[in-house]
Amino acid sequence: MAVRRGIWVVVFLLVCAVLLSAALVAFSWVAFSRPPGVPDKGVLVLKIQGDLDEISTNPFDALMHEPVTVRSITDALRAAKTDPRVTGVLLRPIDAPALWGKVQELRDALVDFRSSGKPLVAFLESAGDREYVLASAATRVVLVPPGQLNLTGLASYQVFLRGTFDMVGAKPDLLHIGDYKTAVNTFTEKGFTPAHREMTESLNHDAFEQLIGVVASARKKTVDEVRTLIDEGPMLPEAALSHGLVDDVAYFDEIGKTSGLGDRFKELPLEQYLTVMPATRAALTAPKVAVLYAVGTIVTGAGGTGATGTEVGSDKLTEYIREVRNDDSIKAAVLRIDSPGGSTVASDVIWRELMLLRARKPLVVSMSDLAASGGYYIAMPGHVIVAQPGTLTGSIGIFSGKFVVGGTYNKLGMNIESVSEGKYAEMYSGARPFTPEERVKVEEQMQAFYDQFVEKVAESRSSTPEKIDAIAQGRVWTGRQARERGLVDELGGLPRAIAIAQQRAGIGKDVAVQLVTYPPRPSVIEALSATLGGTQSMRASLGEALLSQQDRETLAAVRRPLKMLRRGEALALLPWVFVR
Repeated sequence: MAVRRGIWVVVFLLVCAVLLSAALVAFSWVAFSRPPGVPDKGVLVLKIQGDLDEISTNPFDALMHEPVTVRSITDALRAAKTDPRVTGVLLRPIDAPALWGKVQELRDALVDFRSSGKPLVAFLESAGDREYVLASAATRVVLVPPGQLNLTGLASYQVFLRGTFDMVGAKPDLLHIGDYKTAVNTFTEKGFTPAHREMTESLNHDAFEQLIGVVASARKKTVDEVRTLIDEGPMLPEAALSHGLVDDVAYFDEIGKTSGLGDRFKELPLEQYLTVMPATRAALTAPKVAVLYAVGTIVTGAGGTGATGTEVGSDKLTEYIREVRNDDSIKAAVLRIDSPGGSTVASDVIWRELMLLRARKPLVVSMSDLAASGGYYIAMPGHVIVAQPGTLTGSIGIFSGKFVVGGTYNKLGMNIESVSEGKYAEMYSGARPFTPEERVKVEEQMQAFYDQFVEKVAESRSSTPEKIDAIAQGRVWTGRQARERGLVDELGGLPRAIAIAQQRAGIGKDVAVQLVTYPPRPSVIEALSATLGGTQSMRASLGEALLSQQDRETLAAVRRPLKMLRRGEALALLPWVFVR
């Protein structure tokens, strides 16, 4: 054992040495080969490609280049708006984020930049609905001659695995509270239930209405005209031009002639601009506003990044919340949520710390793509809740249970026998379903938490449990639908939430504030420790690299409840009803 332990120590030290050497080489490369500055009359080239993180928390990202995130893109557009070295923006939406909250956040920033009077040109090679919504913010939309405008409408997809479980002899013994708490349906059903279909159709319809409303306003058409044009899609460039959905059909080298960017404009890549853009830091004496990020599935413990995606650990987030609460130099806080929920216990622990924070200083919530179920639970303490129209929120309901795999073992020729002491010692055994008495116990626990959830929502929204229960039942709403039902106060993005926090703290709207971000970017040593400790997650990530973004999301949605159904713990987790 001592020899094996010594070998592992040597291996660990060697890996550390290699990684540290790589980090030093990368740092030296950055230090001694800095990118060139902003060219005279440069045009900021903004490529939107793939799903985007809210912020970067990896210290290695900045060694080679500044990471592209939602926050860095919006900061760059805000800086370019007044930067005299930047004469315009060329938008290239190649593959927009998968969900609508981030798309709307980015579009808001593009519209704000456009108010500067500088040209904003969108160059499309092939654009779907989300890419076109981003492009519609531009003063001019250009489509490449061999391209295609895939403005075809929205569809929603749900995976059902009950048939698979039946084939292998397994049974999902899952319970839920709320007719629309459909997260369990992935495992217990072979298709849509009436409630599940109704909710999914409602979400899809509202997202589609938002889509055609944005396009109609941007292209100066009626909603009915846009609806008709979508039904004629996808369109070749000539059709898109004749119908007024694009302004020009041209190759990249031709767009400067009629776009206002200039014939020979100089490209300024976003990654380069992020390293040289004007500092937006306020004076050291300026008042501080904290921005707390809660991104990922809510779990007990430290959280981090695993095979099911990013996790919000209750231990780490509450540590940051207490730090903000006790720092008298911080005058207000904004909680930025992008989470489908998760552990009910962890959600309640975070809720408690946020309630203590709101008693000391203004707390405003900003919702990104997702702030549902446990994600909505931690939003409740906010004095004001701000969401994008396309945010998925609500899902006030819970589920629990277990997966019974005794039949699977039997099919493989295995037999499970047990001995136990205590009436409910085998309650969570995966070898058999719940007994009627055990089922009652689980249902009692779930009902108690659901009632508590509804009562807390009612208190935070100045309503009654009866009214909240009517719009709860596990139902997911878009941000726009949630605002109509009193679950959200305003529609907008992170800048609007910060402005509200600033106002509530008594800070003038024209006063520059310091934004203090949590979690802070970890040190290199912390990142190395996380990397070395995450071998299993790294293997999973390598295997999933071959999958498409949608396939990875589907896999994570299926894995998440499988991983989180611990002994007796109920989950407040969003069902997989993502609108495409």
